[in-house]
Amino acid sequence: MVASANEVDVSETLLETSEELSRVAFGFMASKALFGALHIDLFSRLSEGIGSIDGLAKATKVPRNRILTLVTALTSIGAVKFENGAYSNSPAAEQFMVQGARYDFGDYLRYQIDKQMYPFMQQLNDVLDGTQEPDAIDSYAHWMSDGEQATLYSESQHSGSLGPGRTLARTVDLSNARSLLDVGGGTGAMTISLCKAYPELQSTIIDFPNVAEIGWRFVTEADMINRVRYVPGNALESTWPTEQDAILMSYLLSGVPGNKISDLLKWSWDSLEPGGVLMIHDFMIEKDRRGPTLAALWQLQHMAFTPEAQSISTFWLSDALKETGFAVESVGDLIPSMTKLIVGRKPA
Repeated sequence: MVASANEVDVSETLLETSEELSRVAFGFMASKALFGALHIDLFSRLSEGIGSIDGLAKATKVPRNRILTLVTALTSIGAVKFENGAYSNSPAAEQFMVQGARYDFGDYLRYQIDKQMYPFMQQLNDVLDGTQEPDAIDSYAHWMSDGEQATLYSESQHSGSLGPGRTLARTVDLSNARSLLDVGGGTGAMTISLCKAYPELQSTIIDFPNVAEIGWRFVTEADMINRVRYVPGNALESTWPTEQDAILMSYLLSGVPGNKISDLLKWSWDSLEPGGVLMIHDFMIEKDRRGPTLAALWQLQHMAFTPEAQSISTFWLSDALKETGFAVESVGDLIPSMTKLIVGRKPA
């Protein structure tokens, strides 16, 4: 049978053997190996040229047998290489996992993913069968009310959002915009990147009070206290400012109850000036619901602590924007294989 132009051959992505299933089932072990290495700053020591097991054990203050087992696991998954009798970082580990490297996002993985997101997945079974305990984390509002958790999440999220923020600034032309509303904008990483790229832009960020307090420190460090202000509160309950030239919702729609998405789009419409632009950046899957894998898994992660969250596709959200009145100008990747950016515009 010959596939039509609208069909996709997914035979290469289907699991066919027990070994392939096992690789998925035991994948969490590889994740923990990576997180463990970050915890003891192993990749930085390797970057310094410490390539022996004895040297790494001394530098990290970890017993030799434990370092040997960890490094062996990291070598097996390709995070570390062993060559000419010495260990060293893989190209990706050297670029992204070494403290102080230009594109380092190790703290994001070490703190947010390992210490927060990873444990949340243990709620998934209870969410699926409806036995989740009343005091379990069931929403961002619940989660962000805890000062310690808000700090841990926000600071690691900031480091992980600066790069996508710079990409967003290159992707969307905001040269004619003077006002930006960053809904659920966290510590302001996206706002800071956009304001750096567009000197005439001023931003209002709506986010939870604990997050706003942390974000104000980043805004101050970026020397933008005269261009950025916070509205502390839950974006689903706060009053939004109007007459905005641009609105950004990044990582918001996938983390709220699905029945609130239409409200967020309507409020965006009401808050925008005619001709204003709405930017939605989030984990979104394709129309055929076959991936991207990372987007689909992140949606599952969000459902683990927001059981009413909706699995969003680019097709569905584009239609929802059109129904609200927006013209959809573009749909594309922002973080390849992980996040999408949909740009809509309110007609002038």
